[in-house]
Amino acid sequence: MKNYRSSAFAKARSHHIIMIGLLFLTTISIAQTKVGGVIYDDFGDTVPFANVVFPGSSEGTISNDNGRFYLQSDKTYKEVEFSFVGYKTQIVKLESQVNLDMKVTLQTDTAELDAVVVYAGKTSKKNNPAIDILRKVWENRRKNGLSQFKQYQYDKYEKLEFDMNTIDSAMINSKLFRGMEFVFNYADTSRVTGKTYLPIFINESLSTVYGDNELNKELDDVKANKNSGFSNNQTLIAFVKDLYNDIDVYDRYLKFFDKSFTSPVGKAGIDTYNYVLRDTAIVDGVEAYNIVYYPRRKGELTFKGDFWVATESYAIKEINMQATKSANINWVKEIYIEQEYDVLNDSLFLITRDYFLSDFSLNKKEKSKGIYGKRTTLFDDYKFDVQKDPDFYRRRVNDYNPDVYDRDEAYWDENRLEKLNKDEKQVYTMLDTLKKNKKFKRLYNIGTVLASGYYEFDGFDFGPIFSTFGFNDVEGVRLRAGGRTYFTSNDPWRIEGYGAFGFRDQKFKFGIGGKYLLDKKSRLIVSAGYRDDVEQLGASLTRTNDVLGRSLASSALVAAGNNGRLSKIQLGVAAVSFEPLYNLEFRLGTSYRTIETANPGFFNLDYFDAEAPNGIASETNQAEIDFSITYKPGRKTTNYGVDRTVINDGDYPILFLNYARGIKDVLSSNFDYDKAQFYYSHPFQIGAFGKLTARVEAGKTFGEVPLALLDVIPGNQTYFNIPGSFNTMNFYEFVTDEYLMVHLDHNFNGRIFSRIPGLRDLNLRELVGIKAAYGRISDENIALNASGLEYLAPEDIFWEYSVGVGNIFKVLRIDVNFRGGYNYLPDARQIAVTGSFGFFF
Repeated sequence: MKNYRSSAFAKARSHHIIMIGLLFLTTISIAQTKVGGVIYDDFGDTVPFANVVFPGSSEGTISNDNGRFYLQSDKTYKEVEFSFVGYKTQIVKLESQVNLDMKVTLQTDTAELDAVVVYAGKTSKKNNPAIDILRKVWENRRKNGLSQFKQYQYDKYEKLEFDMNTIDSAMINSKLFRGMEFVFNYADTSRVTGKTYLPIFINESLSTVYGDNELNKELDDVKANKNSGFSNNQTLIAFVKDLYNDIDVYDRYLKFFDKSFTSPVGKAGIDTYNYVLRDTAIVDGVEAYNIVYYPRRKGELTFKGDFWVATESYAIKEINMQATKSANINWVKEIYIEQEYDVLNDSLFLITRDYFLSDFSLNKKEKSKGIYGKRTTLFDDYKFDVQKDPDFYRRRVNDYNPDVYDRDEAYWDENRLEKLNKDEKQVYTMLDTLKKNKKFKRLYNIGTVLASGYYEFDGFDFGPIFSTFGFNDVEGVRLRAGGRTYFTSNDPWRIEGYGAFGFRDQKFKFGIGGKYLLDKKSRLIVSAGYRDDVEQLGASLTRTNDVLGRSLASSALVAAGNNGRLSKIQLGVAAVSFEPLYNLEFRLGTSYRTIETANPGFFNLDYFDAEAPNGIASETNQAEIDFSITYKPGRKTTNYGVDRTVINDGDYPILFLNYARGIKDVLSSNFDYDKAQFYYSHPFQIGAFGKLTARVEAGKTFGEVPLALLDVIPGNQTYFNIPGSFNTMNFYEFVTDEYLMVHLDHNFNGRIFSRIPGLRDLNLRELVGIKAAYGRISDENIALNASGLEYLAPEDIFWEYSVGVGNIFKVLRIDVNFRGGYNYLPDARQIAVTGSFGFFF
């Protein structure tokens, strides 16, 4: 076993988007020197990406796209140096320790331009010493990190902080903070941006990380976790942590906020960045090259900054990354990352400190107010080649340990890798006082309603409020009210229900369900429910026996054509489920449903039945048992009660297998049949080219069944995007008992528009998609049909494709869908325009 100990710590970081408004902050440091302002050239134009350093030190920064800079140090400096390729270096004496409105003019250096013309503007990829050094970095990556060992472990301390920023007199005197003025006594200035901020949330975490490179496994064993003002709210903690994934600067792309930024150190950087070798100096006893980088093009997910590379090992010693202002990302005005690495022996460099700052804001204007999110991570006590049993790395179904969230102050004082200063300790006091403030509680409750959709009472939540209003051709205007029991996020049982009324059909509908967690370790859950409602059964293929939810197609406010093919369904279900492995669920259930048309005279579900009085039956009664397997690798959840909260929805694959057996004559059930279904979806991050989501569904029904039990290819007559449906297809246009569907949707995240003048600054995003369906229907099921609907299966393959624009006003996407098959049908819609709203980074 090898054991090295770092000494670098004496040097002392989205429907999700709405939750950021609830988050509460930060590290308060008293800087000795602060400088800020704008850099101009001798023609009065701003100079982006210019170097700003304190002479004789490695402390520096780069001006942003608009030439603006800010630099802060705990040390006292009398001068600051400004430089950039093609300009004369200028050293400015500081009149005081705080200079935040500087206007610096750099003079053109003709001689330097002649000498280094290769680096002016876009730098050359050939004969560029900076890129030659970068290639050496790639060659030596395997030798400069944890990957050179079979196993590794280290201690990690993480501090997450959120602050309200750009504090001014207008904010202090606003009605919003009336009664809470005391919090402004804790305001301070950011060392990165120079803005005044107010702490509103702080979380600390201590853990030991274990990894095995041979098994490709890693485990983060949390020892302690502490929140300010929010006790042990695991959902909030997990959500915040998911925003700030650990990154490896050697990777091609760095993913956070659901975006892939091109790494300036990774191999993809050479086509994305300009590189300039600026200096060679001694940094913490190690000789290193200093390389400045900045993006070749605007509008892409890129950084600007600099990094230091050790001259002998070609390992990264330090790196600073600041996202460019033109990066196509919503609700985030600034992103700034610092990483420091230490020499643990003659050649081994390992990360010792990581600092990540983001400025969440409604827009990117310089004076706009927002919320800082900061993460500081320290690493220590590295150990190598300590082998663990493979089972050690297996994620347990329930790994919640309440002691982790209840460590006393003595434990934290002894184990923190970096002690809290006096001001940081006061943050806890301030936030604990704030959460008792009546006005703050009201604001917090409003934020909770917006984030969860529920209004909280003691032990009961009313909602979801966003489902209150609906409309369809059968019910007309529909009003819905519901709620759920809710004592804590970790309740072992929960009861939910709703009632709804349609003003056209003058009928009351309802649904109720309950579930109980019998065993936490295996997540053994029993559940039951009943629903009596109106439903659009032609909008989804993969059934879940949900007694509380409805498809958007059942109650869209506007639709293309008549959305009158609705069914009245009475559904009772009971089930037992458990998880033998984390994210792998087995479920055994039984159900009984009665299905009939909800719109007689326009639509019916009739079938031939020799035992019916007139030989035709209009109502289907069916008993069924089913067994399903659901696997969701990579899903992140929090809480340990009967309900868990998913914190990375849409970022993991889903595999669903279901087998159902229809049983005749049980409670007057009508049919015997077998039904098999398969569903698989997978999101793929294609580096800088965006995100591709693939979806495959297949199924087959064995036996003779009526229309109510057949597999209807899901159409969509609403003007909203409904996942899994075909937007140019009408409801019940294709009916099958055997089907295969493939959907491919790709979001380029602005990759193309960022290269088009005029569109570049709008931050729009390109969307493309293609969908196809194949199916067949047996002669026996055609013969059983008495509904008047002529069965048509897409044996020649139905397909459609779409192009769209996303991020319109940051919340809207619009797709134009084109029909690619069966255009000869009388009611075929050649083009359909659909849209959707959402908050995305």
